[in-house]
Amino acid sequence: MVDGSRPTLSTVAQHARVSRQTVSNVLNSPEIVRPATRERVLRAIADLDYRPNVVARQLRTRRSSVLGLRMPPASDGISGQVLDRFLHALTGEAQRAGLRVMLFTAEDDDAEIREYQNLRATTGIDGFVLADTHAGDPRTRWLAEHDVPFVTFGRPWDDDRAGTDDLAGTDDGKRGEVDGHPWVDIDGRAGTRAATQHLLDAGHRRIAFLGWPEGSGVGDDRFAGWHATLADAGLAGDAVVQRTPDGVAQGVAAATRVLARDDATALVCVSDSIALGALAAMREHAASRSGRPSVAVTGFDDTPVARAVDLTSVAQPVGDVAARAVGLLRAQIEGRPEIAPDRQVLVEPHLVVRATSRAVR
Repeated sequence: MVDGSRPTLSTVAQHARVSRQTVSNVLNSPEIVRPATRERVLRAIADLDYRPNVVARQLRTRRSSVLGLRMPPASDGISGQVLDRFLHALTGEAQRAGLRVMLFTAEDDDAEIREYQNLRATTGIDGFVLADTHAGDPRTRWLAEHDVPFVTFGRPWDDDRAGTDDLAGTDDGKRGEVDGHPWVDIDGRAGTRAATQHLLDAGHRRIAFLGWPEGSGVGDDRFAGWHATLADAGLAGDAVVQRTPDGVAQGVAAATRVLARDDATALVCVSDSIALGALAAMREHAASRSGRPSVAVTGFDDTPVARAVDLTSVAQPVGDVAARAVGLLRAQIEGRPEIAPDRQVLVEPHLVVRATSRAVR
């Protein structure tokens, strides 16, 4: 502002040539504003450096405008990339909605629940985001029983229906819908389906799967996509599976076991970490058996390392996950279900094809 005064809602409305209500809608319910109008208002907000009066809003609504999220234990630099991207995207989406994210730590589920109690009592925190889920999760049960708004990045894996084939068939965000708490997740099955089909289209018929040990909801979901695609092609009868904990070294060992005793021409890997190990094993295998074509490899997560080594990988749109998660929380906190009418959302990933998934020669 030229005179140094703080811009107001009316100032923004005048600058964008819209009503004060339209500016309010862009800030609080952007989905109901036409895209062109929303962009004009957002440009005016940026031009004027407008900041909503959060204190006034908190006094009016009796809400803190703060969301809590536990920082999971540190993981290796490859697998941890997905969580890092999600945290950045979530923070940005929350800020655009006038919210803030408070990070905290806890040693286990019970300690995390105690932090829920402490934060609710001391900060009046509005709701929580859980960045991981597992079967029999006591955290989601506690939050639901105490009527605390929350959303999870991940499905309730103890529900047998969360991720079975009979849920496939729609692409409108309702696929995989189950009764229970609000969640947003990546459709891992669709991701490995795309990777396996790509390899089939490239001429591969012996496509092995390197996955995590059974019982991992995410890992089992990705395994199911590979298996179903081979079954559709009539190739699942003698399909090869090698299971291992996540990690590059583990990927080397698992791929070495497959290549030593099988004529697989392609490997679908459950993660980029395992895929990187598979690439190393594949290169060593090719060097020891001159004349044999290199084995095609695909990963999952499309991490920066995958891009650096030209690895074909399934990309997770974590920005979309973060946006839907914030919408689901706002719907609960503000009592406005129309903001996010679907309580459970599967987000479709996409395959990024690079040099490691070449056609059979």
